[in-house]
Amino acid sequence: MHMATVLTINGETKSFDAPPEMPLLWVLRDILGMTGTKFGCGIAQCGACTVHVDGKAVRSCVLPVSAVENRAVTTIEHVGSTPAGAKVQKAWLDAEVIQCGYCQSGQIMSAAALLAATPNPDDSDIDAAMAGNICRCGTYVRIREAIKQAANGRQS
Repeated sequence: MHMATVLTINGETKSFDAPPEMPLLWVLRDILGMTGTKFGCGIAQCGACTVHVDGKAVRSCVLPVSAVENRAVTTIEHVGSTPAGAKVQKAWLDAEVIQCGYCQSGQIMSAAALLAATPNPDDSDIDAAMAGNICRCGTYVRIREAIKQAANGRQS
């Protein structure tokens, strides 16, 4: 029997039964029905599963749900309500970043965490923050441009 787990996700308290070692990704997707966060590799190497925990970008595929109790979790479904997330989502559309789209929720989450912590990132800041996010379509040039647009508040 599992103990009830209580999390704060996107500003709302959620209570559910899950084993404490279950990865946060599967709690979000399979228990709570929040499918915006994607499964990519399962070993924290691709970034598709990125969410924010207390404002920091983390890989939810390897993060046990027990590690996020009493911490604020933000997913792609809610990041647009944060100042950095709203800027990033607008810039992503303006720069037409998305091709297939599969990695983009993780890309946006990493970019929003970067801009929240570093409002005017240089190329090395962008490279460091985005290094763990893989895009098979190769949209890296547009991703960098969108992050710069979001940082500068530029419109395309």
